[in-house]
Amino acid sequence: MGFMSMGPLGALAGYFIGAWFDRKTAEGQGAAQGTAEERARFEQGQRNSFLFSMLVMASYVMRADKRVMHSEMEFVRRFLRTNFGESAVEQGEQILLKLFAEAKRLDQASPTAYREMIFDCGRQIAANLNYGERLQLLNFLIRIAQSDGTVCAEEVVALREVAQAMQLSAGEVDSMLNLKGDSLADAYKVLEIEPSATDDEVRAAYRRLALKHHPDRVAALGEDVRRAAEEKFQQINNAKERIYKARGMKK
Repeated sequence: MGFMSMGPLGALAGYFIGAWFDRKTAEGQGAAQGTAEERARFEQGQRNSFLFSMLVMASYVMRADKRVMHSEMEFVRRFLRTNFGESAVEQGEQILLKLFAEAKRLDQASPTAYREMIFDCGRQIAANLNYGERLQLLNFLIRIAQSDGTVCAEEVVALREVAQAMQLSAGEVDSMLNLKGDSLADAYKVLEIEPSATDDEVRAAYRRLALKHHPDRVAALGEDVRRAAEEKFQQINNAKERIYKARGMKK
């Protein structure tokens, strides 16, 4: 079942998906041995853990403004269906609802208890997902926050806290929040630079961003996650093209 079988994520997984978690773990015990089979099982475990981690962090972002929008839940359903298959939809929705209930319970005990748990989970995610995988997880969270047409100040704070927990920066949050923008100002924000940057600084910023977000970094998580990373990569290229065109820079 991947790294979610350990640490704070494991505690949540065992509590929320109980028998399903145990059954899937047991089913894997008799699997064929060998390098290819073991690699496939490892990658499936990473994929399961990535999905569960995304739902845990999404529960924090979605509750940031003290309400969970129907549009956000519907986006998650569509996202799960498209990226993880029909069987993940009901399961993912049930996990989210249980996470909301657990957050409410913890909030009643202490106003910071759920936030502290999120930071514990973020540290576990940072220790088990590579940089590119964490960036893609953050990108999915940003897309959920954007699904109702606006990202409020509370959601931006929550996204930055989640990023910090996963050892990512607030600048990376701001960059991805502007990926869908079509203005020149948005393009500079995507590349994480100021309009006053030199042409050489623009080129260096693009190379740095392209390396961070290259789709190959999420190859182990499956083709659907890779396709989502390719879409994000194209948006970064589009931002670069706007800046190059405005400055008359050559490719």
